Amino acid sequence: MEAPGAPGQPGRWTSSAKSGVGTALTANSRIWFTISHGILNEVYFPRVDAACTRDFGLIVTDGRDYFSEEKRHAHHDIKMVEEGVPGFHIVNTARDGRYKIEKKILTDPYRDTLLQEVTFTPLHGSFSDYRLYALLAPHLVNAGANNSAWVEDYKGTPMLFARGHFGMSLAMACSLPWKARSVGYVGTSDGWQQLSYYKHLAHHYDSAPNGNVAMTGEIDLQATAGQPFLLALAFAVRPEEAAYRALASMQTGYKEAQRGYVKGWRRWQESLLPLDRPGTDTLNPYRVSTTVLACHQPVSFPGAVIASLSIPWGFNKGDEDLGGYHLVWPRDLVETAGGFLAAGAVNEAKDILSYLHTVQEADGHWSQNMWLDGAAYWSGVQMDECAFPILLVDMLRREGHLSADDLDRFTLMVQKATGFLVRNGPVTGQDRWEEDAGYSPFTLAVEIAGLLAAGDILELAGHKRDAQYARETADAWNDQIERWTFATDTPLCRRLGLSGYYVRIAPPDHADAASPLDGFVPVKNRPPEQTNQLASLLISPDALALVRFGLRAADDPRIVDTVKAIDDSLRVELPQGPLWYRYNGDGYGEHEDGRPFDGTGIGRAWPLLAGERAHYELAAGRTDEARRLLSTLEASSNDGGLMPEQIWDQADIPERELFRGKPSGSAMPLVWAHGEHIKLLRSLHDGRVFDMPVQTVERYQHRKVTAAFRPWCFNNRARSIPQGKKLRVELLSPAMVHWTIDNWATAHDDEAQDVAFGVHLVDLPTQDAPSGDKIIFTIKWLADDNWEGEDFEVMIE
Repeated sequence: MEAPGAPGQPGRWTSSAKSGVGTALTANSRIWFTISHGILNEVYFPRVDAACTRDFGLIVTDGRDYFSEEKRHAHHDIKMVEEGVPGFHIVNTARDGRYKIEKKILTDPYRDTLLQEVTFTPLHGSFSDYRLYALLAPHLVNAGANNSAWVEDYKGTPMLFARGHFGMSLAMACSLPWKARSVGYVGTSDGWQQLSYYKHLAHHYDSAPNGNVAMTGEIDLQATAGQPFLLALAFAVRPEEAAYRALASMQTGYKEAQRGYVKGWRRWQESLLPLDRPGTDTLNPYRVSTTVLACHQPVSFPGAVIASLSIPWGFNKGDEDLGGYHLVWPRDLVETAGGFLAAGAVNEAKDILSYLHTVQEADGHWSQNMWLDGAAYWSGVQMDECAFPILLVDMLRREGHLSADDLDRFTLMVQKATGFLVRNGPVTGQDRWEEDAGYSPFTLAVEIAGLLAAGDILELAGHKRDAQYARETADAWNDQIERWTFATDTPLCRRLGLSGYYVRIAPPDHADAASPLDGFVPVKNRPPEQTNQLASLLISPDALALVRFGLRAADDPRIVDTVKAIDDSLRVELPQGPLWYRYNGDGYGEHEDGRPFDGTGIGRAWPLLAGERAHYELAAGRTDEARRLLSTLEASSNDGGLMPEQIWDQADIPERELFRGKPSGSAMPLVWAHGEHIKLLRSLHDGRVFDMPVQTVERYQHRKVTAAFRPWCFNNRARSIPQGKKLRVELLSPAMVHWTIDNWATAHDDEAQDVAFGVHLVDLPTQDAPSGDKIIFTIKWLADDNWEGEDFEVMIE
């Protein structure tokens, strides 16, 4: 009988507050699972970016009056089956004291099957007083709509099946007999509706095609006799193959699966550096972080680490949020590679570099984010994401992990990325928070460090002209960081007695503002009337990247004053210690009343930023403070040791599961945060910032190198240059520059030379011109013998 109520309610995802994530370290098992509220949530197959379920939990009734759902009506206790092994032992104890459910969860390392060994124990009454049901909501693949479910046997074994719109199938089986099975549409005829109303499956529907479906099976509790039983969930393209895998895994048994699962993780953990901190009670944060990184990288797709096995505020999102956080961000990927490398997992870091090499775009940049196969998801261009892969090559090179052949293989990647940087920087289309265009201190730091690293790599490969131009560009951009991003004489400066501070971001240099700092920044995720803010009034911890990447010393007075401004505007004291906001006015977070982010909201505190601040404190020589912030970062994790994207910073709202100092409804775990945690452990172990480039420190802090010129190009039009510098005009096609410095009393024609990366430039000899003179020039394009038709003016300061 076909279930009524098609197609059911619109599909929704579920809580992002994961307490566990896991997978087997074998290519034979292509399943990743997440746990929240004592049950399985999203299960991914056959790739870590393909969510195939919403949730999979148990419901307890008495068949007459009693209804209890373990995810809502029980206390949950979770721990790993062994330190550093992300298989989980969960104990769900009913709040009313009537029952206990124990579950051991892991994947079969030999097959695409997820196994749960379940033990049900009555705490009040006997087995005959209870009925137990398994409820599964398929979302094949990354969508709740257009799924079909049905009841069928495989080789005499009763199962429940589902198939998705994209041709993926699953099968659910139990080692005990099913007393009843039914499928239906969510919100109308699914098992939850029946059980909550009738307390048993009053109707047994055999099929539910093309909708948002759920499948329910009643487990024969009398047959357990208090002994564990197995629930198997298997995946394949064909439902018959999924059924085969489920049955084969059940026949092999849980103990054999656990033996292979644990063995693989033990072997990997033993290969890592011993950065464990002594004195932890139930969790080893280092080993949790290492498992998080490894769980997000598929063995069958080396190097493609996604941002998180979660969907922020997933319970409020449906099929329109196709990607969630299970996408690859190049920035997060390099930060994760740094975490692997800090832990001694060199091969994993090299896999990430090889992956980046493969998915680089033809023009040299990387997509804002992407599916595992490199297909772009969002369309933004972030210049830090174009520079980070260069830094990864350099870090592996300096650590001695790249052979001469390796370096030769990656040189073209570096050359293409460097070309994109010099042709399109320093302005970024989006900052690292994926919101605004302009001059970002964080992006500038990564770009400049990347250019210097590229200079070394290209010079080693014999590309001396490219190397020289990359370094000269880095010098010119480094010279202008303060002009672009250091605000002075603001109300905050006067109130705190500061000389100035680095801003969050300054808009691109336009003629309608006296300088970038006098422009306005459109703050995202805020109501329309609160969007445009003066760049000089927006502050972010992003400026600490100038120290992290070696461009400025930790005791530079401008940095010291910026830290004071950051702490005044962005620091919040929470039970675990101080945390920081991304920037003042941030709108990416829950609303004031705790409602989930829905395009607007209020940004909350980020534990990740405590890790970055700890690295600054270490660079400043304050090791004890760095250690305190490490403890704060670790104390911001949940009971499973997973670190969230954001922490709730207001009074408790229990009905929304929001508690001060605890994870908010944002992504959890955030792989980037766990990578930062590992790097901080390594930095404290080594007594220095682990991933600080050496080139910037030597060039700008020790040798104090500056540029002899100030560049002008169409995407970064200088309106003034300091007295004593040449004006360098940079163009992307062959051209002649027609210019004057005496208001056309005399004129000069200089042909731009093709120097590197498709850039044609001419250095105008303006270094001896007095302050107050004005350089005027126009451009003739030689390829088509056309004039630009506009005069450009640059004042000598």
